[in-house]
Amino acid sequence: MELRYAGLTDVGRKRDHNEDNFLVVPENNLFVVCDGMGGHACGEVASQIAVEEIAYFFRQSSGDAEATWPYRPDGRISMAENRLVAGIKWANFKVFETASGSGEKKGMGTTCVAFHVDGDKISVAHVGDSRAYRIRDGRIEQLTTDHSLLEQYKQLAKISDEEIKNFPYKNIIVRALGMKETVVVDTRLEDFRPGDCYLLCCDGLSGELDDEEILDTCNEFRDDLDRCCSELIGRANTKGGRDNITVVLVKGD
Repeated sequence: MELRYAGLTDVGRKRDHNEDNFLVVPENNLFVVCDGMGGHACGEVASQIAVEEIAYFFRQSSGDAEATWPYRPDGRISMAENRLVAGIKWANFKVFETASGSGEKKGMGTTCVAFHVDGDKISVAHVGDSRAYRIRDGRIEQLTTDHSLLEQYKQLAKISDEEIKNFPYKNIIVRALGMKETVVVDTRLEDFRPGDCYLLCCDGLSGELDDEEILDTCNEFRDDLDRCCSELIGRANTKGGRDNITVVLVKGD
């Protein structure tokens, strides 16, 4: 199956700098979006460290029988998932190491969501509230569950759409790279079928466009992924553009 892909990031309409970073590594079929956090542009530093270290880990582990070193593989998941998890854990350690020092980088962190395509399988991994979606047969499905205070509250109590919309702490995340020396990474393994389109995005997109708006845009521009990225970001900006906006699309033909 041939892969097509595209990625784009934008500062949005309310921020004065972009703390997002994304990664596209075709030779490793690796795709990542990171949304940094921390004052004085340190979120940008955190997300940049994360994408660079994940790319480094994949280069170093290519063809390695012990591809998860220095982390033990988890026997409950595939080796492809294990490799992706190990790369994200390595990135977490490097962000934490930098954030643990004194100065303006102290306390910085980043979300992370990633795809790794291996034949007809796609591994999905994430930490934080950046999301992965799949568009298949004209329908959209969110593949990740936000590590956020809002999501925890939704699981504990039945709340209305209006209460969700007005939840005062919806931007608070409960898991991110750099918060601790180790991190728990959620994963899932999916079939990658011809015609599938997979989307990675930060909350700058998902916070402005609902799932149906994302679906409509991806269906409309499914044959031009670069244009689709531009349209998704443009429509998010039209809805307010209150945060940085980053999208990566991966399609199988």
